[in-house]
Amino acid sequence: MSTDINITIISKNLGLHEWQVENTIRLLDGGATIPFISRYRKEMTGSLDEVKLLHIRDEYQRLKDLDARRESVIKSIEEQEKMTPELLRKIGDVQTMAELEDIYLPFRPKRRTKATVAKEKGLEPLAGIVFAQNELHPDLKAEEFLSEEVKTIEEALSGACDIIAEWINEDETARKRLRRLFEKEAVIYSKVIKGKETDGIKYRDYFEWSEPLKKCPSHRLLAMRRGEEEGFLKLTIEPDEKNALEILNSLFIKSRNESSELVAGAIKDSWKRLLSSSMETEFRNISKEKADEEAIKVFSDNLRQLLLASPLGEKNVLAIDPGFRTGCKIVCLDRQGNLLHNETIYPHPPQNQTALSVKKILTLVNAYKTEAIAIGNGTASRETEDFIKNYVRFQNDIQVFVVSEAGASIYSASKVARDEFPDYDVTVRGAVSIGRRLMDPLAELVKIDPKSIGVGQYQHDVDQNKLQNALDEVVVSCVNAVGVEVNTASSHLLTYVSGLGPQLARNIVDYRAENGPFTSRQELMQVKRMGAKAFEQSAGFLRIRNADNPLDSSSVHPESYHVVEKMAKDLGCDIKELITNDSKRKEIRLEKYVTPVTGLPTLKDIIEELAKPGRDPRSRIKEFRFADIHEMEDLTEGMVVPGIVTNITKFGAFVDIGIKQDGLVHISNLSRTYITDPSTVVKMHQHVMVRVISVDLDRKRIQLSMKDVDQKKP
Repeated sequence: MSTDINITIISKNLGLHEWQVENTIRLLDGGATIPFISRYRKEMTGSLDEVKLLHIRDEYQRLKDLDARRESVIKSIEEQEKMTPELLRKIGDVQTMAELEDIYLPFRPKRRTKATVAKEKGLEPLAGIVFAQNELHPDLKAEEFLSEEVKTIEEALSGACDIIAEWINEDETARKRLRRLFEKEAVIYSKVIKGKETDGIKYRDYFEWSEPLKKCPSHRLLAMRRGEEEGFLKLTIEPDEKNALEILNSLFIKSRNESSELVAGAIKDSWKRLLSSSMETEFRNISKEKADEEAIKVFSDNLRQLLLASPLGEKNVLAIDPGFRTGCKIVCLDRQGNLLHNETIYPHPPQNQTALSVKKILTLVNAYKTEAIAIGNGTASRETEDFIKNYVRFQNDIQVFVVSEAGASIYSASKVARDEFPDYDVTVRGAVSIGRRLMDPLAELVKIDPKSIGVGQYQHDVDQNKLQNALDEVVVSCVNAVGVEVNTASSHLLTYVSGLGPQLARNIVDYRAENGPFTSRQELMQVKRMGAKAFEQSAGFLRIRNADNPLDSSSVHPESYHVVEKMAKDLGCDIKELITNDSKRKEIRLEKYVTPVTGLPTLKDIIEELAKPGRDPRSRIKEFRFADIHEMEDLTEGMVVPGIVTNITKFGAFVDIGIKQDGLVHISNLSRTYITDPSTVVKMHQHVMVRVISVDLDRKRIQLSMKDVDQKKP
């Protein structure tokens, strides 16, 4: 199928103008990235955002895959010398892979089946006679087909019915009608496998479960599938058999005679032996793909919120990786996150070196001019937080933050960490990661596989390639939305900048080490392998603080510098004054600077950026303090406590209230009004107030509610 036809299909499916789709595809085929197109090619796309651009890209890829499969099918049928003009037209018109496979099914090379055996015995003509349903006495007709291989009338008619059953299975219309039936009426059934009741107790909710497939939420479907894969549950997906047979009978029963009765039997056989299992497999795959998409979206949304979490910014930080027996590992970091000092204190049991630990902390705070303290939220976190706040904070008025440790151990043992700190062990690396996460969550979290950060639902059950691709796209989107300081960024962070990648990122760091900090964006062209295309795609997302040209620290692309220079010249000032003088900017008439290449969308972006060049789009971090509770036993029903949202799923949100177990706010308890998506009410790391509904000490479960709880306190 031609690209023009695909453009028409995509524009119709997505509700976009054809020129928007065509320009986007041309940019993508030319090597442009999604962040670059979204930010710097608004005139060409009609200001499409990243989500719509991704939809175009994915739909375009789907149609290219369909075209490739279409060509393969056509070639196969032509090699069989069975192609007709009508068949070729039908193949050319299909828009989904399922439709294409339905058409190809009768021509697909088959393994040996009942039908092929019957055909080998010469029974296909008899099957045609019976299927036509004009023969009143098919048993008499069957006598004509008796042979050495077919010795009885019953055997002849049985073989003919096997062939008819296969014809019905391969009928395009029948499969379309049954597919619609499955879409509307299929039910998913889950039953425990006999004898597995005890071992599979965690799946007891699904020991005897059924619900319409189209209403089954992704988390429940993935849970049941996991139970099946682990050998505890048996799942089936099917509609009412009566309705399926009614559809097939209406399609294939043409008369009321003995031949029709044989066809009716073949219909039942086709349904039970072929069609039901084929359709069930198809809808197992469809429902799994849908569940994967929903789960991946939840994971992606959570990851985006984590990566764009509020940064503390450039502060001198003392970070603590808490522990009891092994002590608390302490590191001191400068404002750029460089490691200055590390040691271990033992303020908790069994050593209880409280006084010595206080003395060491205060000495380090004064020596390294500490402005904030970061405490990991793992073992001994609450005890360490209390220790710091009771003995250190009030003497120095230092901000204290509890930071998620999720994935820190993965990072500390990784090659990235070894390359950064070859002379330090994993405990030091982990503490550094905690401190840097406070300063800039994005710059630190990109070093960790997103699947190790501890958010999302059923992440190990979804398609791993799709999950990885989606999460990589989120990281790229976030990195480019914030921008990267090229003179301090790690090579790992630079990897995600539009147009770069691992090798160019490494080359930038190597150039920086050899030649000192970059003084301008243009100097990036001196980096090995930095060609014009890579520079075009990356330059606008790379920041150079204190450069001679103030635009080098902004998101204004170098290709538009001449526009700003002309604006400044027309107003009789320089670029610095244009940035600092609001009244000057108000004198600008954007229409004056519109060209065939630079339109109003880009000009408006330029003016907005001049008002806040290089400003971090993320909000600033706020301090938080848990209630005076440390164990589940400290909780009572009705208690209202502060908490931090740690994970969001389709069925609710998990909240850290300062004890080992996070509590669950079920979706029904998030709001007084009915909601279908928890993310419309809460965000990752949001500070919330929750009411304790129930505490199950045996199952280590805490049920919470946000309904009718004043949310102003956090």
